[in-house]
Parts: sequence; structure tokens; C-alpha cells
Amino acid sequence: MDGKVALVTGASRGIGAATAVRLARAGADVAITYATDEDGAQEVVRAVRATGRRALALRADAGDVREAAQAVAEAADLLGGLDVLVNNAGVGLIGPLETITAADVDRVLAVNVRGVYLASQAAAARMQDGSRIITVGSCMTQRVPGPGGTLYAMSKSALTGLTKALARELGGRGITANIIHPGPVDTAMNPADGPYAEGQRAGTALGRYGHPDEIAEAVLYLAADSGAYVTGTELSVDGGHAA
Repeated sequence: MDGKVALVTGASRGIGAATAVRLARAGADVAITYATDEDGAQEVVRAVRATGRRALALRADAGDVREAAQAVAEAADLLGGLDVLVNNAGVGLIGPLETITAADVDRVLAVNVRGVYLASQAAAARMQDGSRIITVGSCMTQRVPGPGGTLYAMSKSALTGLTKALARELGGRGITANIIHPGPVDTAMNPADGPYAEGQRAGTALGRYGHPDEIAEAVLYLAADSGAYVTGTELSVDGGHAA
């Protein structure tokens, strides 16, 4: 990844933060976005710079039409190009079908679907041939283990169609598009000691939560030369959640 530039959205913590640092350790300069957690974002920037790579944090709400695309342009301008986009920003909203409001639907789809589309569109316009678009989906696109996940599963499932279409749209330029479906991962959003953790752990074949670094390694595989012939693919890193 030496000399490459990556943008990881929603990377002030969790999977995004681990991914940003892992790409930097592989040699990439990294920009990240964050919505509210500026302290967390600056901590990630320091971790990236500690590897000897350039880093910057941009405040951007993935659900905002202007900001979703603008962050891509700013990252490319400030770091001198864009070779890898990791669409990681997302929101989770779990609850009974009858309690989900129209405003809930609008917000989740704005961040989880529209924001990914607009960022990918902006990135494709800036990228050189042979670049990478990698999206973080969810194990709930392949198996929904119980009630309450209708809106979230719908939003993440849309990204599979987007990924396959991007692969066809951009394949002529050698730009790959892939989606990673993490299983339960120990993050602030879904901690391994949280109230619903035991059921999620039991739902995997390995009987454990994943670690953000395990998802980051999968991103690196797809972002580096190793992933040059992989496109339009769903990669499950879920501990056997879908088995």
C-alpha cells in the first residue's frame, strides 16, 4: 500500500478506526471522517501518524447529501489523490417493526445507503484506474437471527446490490468493488459484554465475538494487490453467523 491514499468513513472508533490504522501500517496515507466524536477521530489520526504516514480527520455526516460527497473531494485534494474508499459509516436502529417511524427510515437509509452511494460516486470520479471501493455491510444481510432488525437489515442488504452494480460499472477501469459482512464485533456500538451479547455470541459457529482488527485485515486484503482480481463479491467475516 506504499504511496496509496485511503479514505475510511465513520472511523473515529471500532471497525473504522482499526481499518484506518491497519491501512497506515501497510503504507497508506489515510483520511477519516467522523460525525460527532472529534476526540476519537484525533486519537485515530495520532495512531496513523505514529506509523509514519500522513493522516487527517474530516467532520462529515454521511447522511447529509452535501457532506457525504464533499468529504471525498476534500480527502483527495488534501492528500493528493484517492486510491481506496472504505464505506464504513453507518447507523444501527433495532426495534419492533411497529415502533419504527418514517423519520427513522429516512435517517437510516440516508446514512447507510444514500451516503454510501454518494461517497462511491464522488470517489469514482477522483480515482485512478485500479483503485478500490470497499463497503462494510452486515451479517444480517445473510441471516436475521430474530425480530427487530427489519430496517437495519434492509439498509445493509441494499449495499450488496450497489456493490455488484459498481463492480460492473467500474470494472472496465480496473476499479474493484466489494462488500464485507462482519458478524458480531466487539465495539462501543455492540460490546461483547452488552445486554444482547450472549445471544449474538451463541448465533455464531465459533461462539465468540470478532475483533475490529479481524475486519481490518479483510479490508486490507481487498485494498492491496492481493485483491486485484476480486470484485462484486460478498466476503463474510462473521464467525460462521451465516452457516
